[in-house]
Amino acid sequence: MYYTGDDVPFLAREEMGTNAPKQHQRVIGKLMLGLGSLYYRAQSLPFEPLVETMLDEGKSSPTPDLILYNNASDQTPLIIEICHTAGLQNDIDKVIWLTDKNNYGIQEAFVYNYKTQQWFRYTKGDGGLTTESSYSDLLQLDLNGFLS
Repeated sequence: MYYTGDDVPFLAREEMGTNAPKQHQRVIGKLMLGLGSLYYRAQSLPFEPLVETMLDEGKSSPTPDLILYNNASDQTPLIIEICHTAGLQNDIDKVIWLTDKNNYGIQEAFVYNYKTQQWFRYTKGDGGLTTESSYSDLLQLDLNGFLS
C-alpha cells in the first residue's frame, strides 16, 4: 500500500506485527529494553520509547518501528526503523520523508540494517543525505550500545 499525499517516495508497508522476522523483532526488543530502562527506571532519558506507534493519532499515519516521544510537547523528536538489506533504501527514503516533509516534529531519524549491522542517521534539513552513524545528538548516546 502507498500513502497518498505529496511526493511519497517510499512503499508504506502494512503493520508488520507477527509477520516481522525474528531478527527484526529482536533488535526492536533490545532497543526498547535499553531505552525503556533509561526512561522508566533511571529517568535519564527525556523521551518515552514506544514501539510501532502512530505519529499522528488524529489521522492515519505511518508507524515507525520505534519512536521516542516527548510527552510535554506532544512531538516525536526521534524515530528508528529496523530493516534488512532489501528494504534499506525504502526505509531511508521513509525516514527522510517523515523528517523533512511532515510536521511530526522529528529532528533525528535512524535506520538500522540488521543484516549488515549498519546504522544510518538522518537529521532534519540534511538535504536527503544520511551519515553512517548510530550516535544520537538528541539523546547524547550511541544506540548501537543497546544491541551488544
